[in-house]
Amino acid sequence: MEWSIIQEMALVYLSLGSNLGIRLANLQYGIDQLIARGVMPEKISSVYETAPIGETSEPLPYLNVGLWARTDLQPRALLGTLKHIERDAGRAPSERWSPRTLDIDLVLYDSLVVDMPGLTIPHPRMRERAFVLIPLMEMDPTFVLPDGSSVFRLMQQSEVKAQEIVKTDASLSISSSGCDGQPSGRTD
Repeated sequence: MEWSIIQEMALVYLSLGSNLGIRLANLQYGIDQLIARGVMPEKISSVYETAPIGETSEPLPYLNVGLWARTDLQPRALLGTLKHIERDAGRAPSERWSPRTLDIDLVLYDSLVVDMPGLTIPHPRMRERAFVLIPLMEMDPTFVLPDGSSVFRLMQQSEVKAQEIVKTDASLSISSSGCDGQPSGRTD
C-alpha cells in the first residue's frame, strides 16, 4: 500500500496591477504564470481601472484585479515566485510608485499575520487601497481580516472613498489558456 501525505493548500489573496504596455494582456500573463507555478486561482474579481497612488512622473492609469488562489508554497517562497513572475513580465527594479508592466502583491495568506524583514502579511497598505479592498469586497462582502477588521468598514474610510476606481467591461481567464504566454511591452 502506498501512503502519501496530503498537505492542505493555503488560501491566498493576491492583487495584480499593470500600467505599462497592453495592461490586460499583462494581467492575463501574470495569471497564466501563477497557474504554471502551482498557484491555482479559485475566484477573480472584475477588472478595475485606477489612478496611480503616490508621486509619479508618469501618472498612467492602472488596471487592477483581485484573485483568490490556493498554493502549497510557504509565504516567503510564494513572494519569491511573485517577484520572479514580475521580472519575467519585464518589470525592472525601479523607484517606488513608478510605472510597471506587472505588479503582484501578496495581500493575505490564510489567516496568518507575519511581520519580518521583506515580508508583511496582511499587506501593510491594503487597508488604504481601494484597488485592493473593492475587488476583495466584490468577491466576499463579509470578509474579515485576521485582526477582526471588516472589509466593509475599511471601505468607509474617507481616504479610500476618495480614490479614483472604475469597474471596466474587461475580463480575465483563470484557466491556463488565457493568453499566448508573453507579456506585452506595447502601449494600449
